[in-house]
Amino acid sequence: MHLALLIVGLLLLIGSGVVFAQQARALVATVTGAVGLAATVSGWILLDGGSTLSEAFRTGGLAAAAVVALYALWLSDQRRRIDEDRQDIERRRHDLEDQRHTLEQARQQMETQRMQHDRERSTDERFARSIELLGDEADQVRVGAMHALAGLARSRSEYTQTVLDVLCAYLRRPFDHAHYARLRGADEAVEESVDADRERQVRLTAQRLIGELLPESGDGRAPTYDLDLTGATLEYFDISERVVGQLTARSVNLYEANAFGNMEIFGDAWFTAAHSWGKFIAPGTTFHKRAWFANFEADQLVDLKQSKFDGVTKLAQATFDGKVVLRGSKFAQPIDLNHSTFRGGIDMSSAVASSAETYGMTVSLEMKNDLPEGWIVDHQDDGTGLIRT
Repeated sequence: MHLALLIVGLLLLIGSGVVFAQQARALVATVTGAVGLAATVSGWILLDGGSTLSEAFRTGGLAAAAVVALYALWLSDQRRRIDEDRQDIERRRHDLEDQRHTLEQARQQMETQRMQHDRERSTDERFARSIELLGDEADQVRVGAMHALAGLARSRSEYTQTVLDVLCAYLRRPFDHAHYARLRGADEAVEESVDADRERQVRLTAQRLIGELLPESGDGRAPTYDLDLTGATLEYFDISERVVGQLTARSVNLYEANAFGNMEIFGDAWFTAAHSWGKFIAPGTTFHKRAWFANFEADQLVDLKQSKFDGVTKLAQATFDGKVVLRGSKFAQPIDLNHSTFRGGIDMSSAVASSAETYGMTVSLEMKNDLPEGWIVDHQDDGTGLIRT
């Protein structure tokens, strides 16, 4: 019996090896091997004759339990390896997904850059083409070029200042018209011309587009653009209720009525040696820096009522044949009126001025003059009044 138990155990051990060799389930092989090992150990001990049956079976059971424990350890290690492999595969999958996402973002960025480059190139080409067309002989072509430039400025804000510079430069080109000559009372009449009439309409278009491109006043976040109109010829120019940076209008020729009312001028305003053959309408405007009207000449009304002058204001050596209205205006710094001439009367009622320089300032005694309290008018033989403060 003892020998048979040993033989059975050996056969079970061999069978378990066969099961492993055939790559069957590890659990079946382990159970078979454990039973075989228990039988073999028990049979061997019984054959030895030094132990009882119960002791032999107990020793065999311990050997079988050791096999099962080894199997459990092996199984745990296998699970750990599988988990590690799975995590490694998952990590690689995530890495590949991240790489794919990165590549997709790079591709989209390159595509966006390409499209942006194409748009910029197209915009630059449109701008260059429009500049060329401004020199075309046909007035309708020049008008179309100006509208194209304005459309470009509306769609691409970085072009706005450049487009304004171009339109201002166009208005600075020498130009005269028979109507302007009549307003000036020129001794030599300017010949009527169809070409001059057409150019006049082109210039009116440029003026209107400048007004449309400037931001509206009251918007504290709006950008400020500079205007350089030095020596320009303007007629019915209207940039009322607009915001500008620096306004340069030295030696500008103004015809009919030109409007600068309710503006915010954040830079210096230069009207030095400008001449207005019409009405100069600028009520309620805020001049944040210098307001320079030195040597300014006006044949008709100059309306600056309710305006605010935060910087130095200079009207020295200016000549006003029409009425000048400064009613309710405020001057943060002394106003320079030295050698200025007011032939059409001046209204400074309710004006607030810390002080004024009035050396050589004269007013017409035939016109109504409303001066600030404390100003004295010395009558002169030529019918003018010399102002003292």
